Amino acid sequence: MKMRMLFPVLSLAPCLLLASQLSVYQDKTLYTYTPDNTFIGLTKNIKAQCDRQSIATQNSIDCPSNQRLCSLYHEAEKLNTHIRANAENSHILDKLVTLPQPANIDAKSWIAAARSVAEEKAALLTEREKLAYQNKMLKQRFARETRNTLPLVLAQPCKKELTLTLPFGYITFQPLYEANLPGNGEIEVTQKLSLRNRSGVDIKADKAYFYNTVASQPLYPVHFNPWIVSEAKTYLPRNKALMMNDAMVQSKAMARRVSSAAPKANYLQSREYAVTDLVLPSTGETKEVPVMTWKVPVNCGLESYPYRRNDVFQVCRFTPKFQIEQHQWKYFEQGKLANEKAVGEYEGNFYTLYTKRDQDIKIVRKPIVKHEKESGIFGSTVRKKDGFRLEVINKSNAVKKLRIIERIPVSTTDKINVKLLTVKGAKYTLKKEGKIVMPLTLKAHEHKEIEVLFELSYDKDLKVAY
Repeated sequence: MKMRMLFPVLSLAPCLLLASQLSVYQDKTLYTYTPDNTFIGLTKNIKAQCDRQSIATQNSIDCPSNQRLCSLYHEAEKLNTHIRANAENSHILDKLVTLPQPANIDAKSWIAAARSVAEEKAALLTEREKLAYQNKMLKQRFARETRNTLPLVLAQPCKKELTLTLPFGYITFQPLYEANLPGNGEIEVTQKLSLRNRSGVDIKADKAYFYNTVASQPLYPVHFNPWIVSEAKTYLPRNKALMMNDAMVQSKAMARRVSSAAPKANYLQSREYAVTDLVLPSTGETKEVPVMTWKVPVNCGLESYPYRRNDVFQVCRFTPKFQIEQHQWKYFEQGKLANEKAVGEYEGNFYTLYTKRDQDIKIVRKPIVKHEKESGIFGSTVRKKDGFRLEVINKSNAVKKLRIIERIPVSTTDKINVKLLTVKGAKYTLKKEGKIVMPLTLKAHEHKEIEVLFELSYDKDLKVAY
């Protein structure tokens, strides 16, 4: 199922020739436009094609003043000039100090000259420190926004469509999700695209496409070979050794083939996005583009898994209208930010969103130590009772409802039997794989204790671990 997009979105069907187009894949980026001049950007490792024919690129020291990235280049030129001038002035001043001094020295003039030299040297040193700091900041900006400090230009002008192939990572995109609970039994999900350009090429595209797939997909033909049945020959160890050796050779060849494949996308299914009139300068900053918003019914409540950790989470479950592609969320309550790092996951047909921690409920889990007893004929069977105790405290002035999910051991062999004996202090449901679900309602400042006991029975000569 393809998504309907906002901001505005176009069909991904074949279309007419575009004035400028950006296509971002998981392994490369293609940028097609009609250039006004030979300037490409402050970048490197880029392949260029003019009217589908390869065209050479080269570095240059000339950068057009009407290009945004060139202002950064010219700023670096001016700064380097100031640094060289400061160094030269310091060198000249040091030479002046070492010149031969006159035989007759006027003390006042000498002191005034020394003071003047000292002040100038101090000023040069202060300027040098400022220039060094500016140079450091400028280098960091170059590293964040560009791929090279020198302009990259076409070796010759291109009057037709120019297509640049940019390596993986120069331009990236990632889906973002925000969830808002307005308090009416629904959850409002807003999806965005987070775009980032660090290519050193400013992008202006009439249409931009973002594909969650690779552009280069190596394929290996498969040919039919018959499945042979024949009489087994167990008396030919040499042939068996040859067959095993052949299998090892084939296995190594397959391993080499797999290792040479292109990197895979980190998503379950491909998704495609289209954006019109995209302006994406190479600033290294993220740009969020809205995609769509949809609402569905939601069921939220408090849950805790004390056998893993004592935290109590607010958990919201809903059936998404569209597939969720990544599981980091921003969570809002009635439009106010409640958690920037909410986490979600699929559970069957439902999507579970862990929105935030509830700090008002404290849970403490303590083991209950029981002694082993022997039974059966001549004491051949061990019956071991074990369990745990939960202390649940509501520290708030409000009534709290929550579900506690606990567990008892599950046997994977008939030699060990496990039986739930009692659950005191709470109603419960025993589900598959030893899962115990206990709904609780806590009044303001109420304290409850829950005790869970189970029994393991096994042969006394058997060693058991759980």
